[in-house]
Amino acid sequence: MKINILTLFPEMFKGFLSESIIKRAIENELIKINIINIRDYTFDKHKQVDDTPFGGGGGMVLKPEPLFRALENLKNSKIIYTSPQGETLTQDLVKELSKEEEITIIAGHYEGIDERVIDEFVDLEISIGDYVLTGGELPAMIITDAISRLIPGVLGNSASYENDSFYNGLLDYPHYTRPAEYNGLKVPDVLLSGHHKNIEIWRKKESIKRTYIRRPDLIKEKLKNKEFSKLELKLLNEIKNEIEGE
Repeated sequence: MKINILTLFPEMFKGFLSESIIKRAIENELIKINIINIRDYTFDKHKQVDDTPFGGGGGMVLKPEPLFRALENLKNSKIIYTSPQGETLTQDLVKELSKEEEITIIAGHYEGIDERVIDEFVDLEISIGDYVLTGGELPAMIITDAISRLIPGVLGNSASYENDSFYNGLLDYPHYTRPAEYNGLKVPDVLLSGHHKNIEIWRKKESIKRTYIRRPDLIKEKLKNKEFSKLELKLLNEIKNEIEGE
């Protein structure tokens, strides 16, 4: 997969691209990330990228000319604009985006970008949450990271992401590692039993329980869409009885 990121601050991406899983994925040619400086597509010697909004008001708006020039050769990719007005980023959306061959992300700034850029080029506006940041670079990194880890081979083992929170509509189960006891706190016996089926059931139940307590909206959604298996429904009923009993 190829991901293009249009930004006013390309230096912000140096650490992101040179560390950990993203770095290895690039080195192994599993993903290609192309950072594009919007200022390189300006017309004037001062490389002006913004101007005051028509109609007045505070703040500045990214001008259409440099973005039009930068995006002209990227029309064959899926073009995303990071914006508080966009669709909220979810794991389901990430899964859909991971199937694309090429994605272009516009990292917005100031009061936003000229609406004509959105009308002409943008396929999807994405928000990472109901809050406002100083710029779109961090959302662009988050979107890129979330997509990249679903690309085959990036994590090495699909189980690394298939058990993640939200991947199957539930929160992740608790994780433990050595030592088996620390400061009087013990790892659940079932995880030390070596009984793989019991471990799998325990993990499934803990995942449902954690979701039921912390994100009941996700449970309601799965029930509405009839996405629970018979075993999961049985475990859900057990959890309800246990909690109500407390």
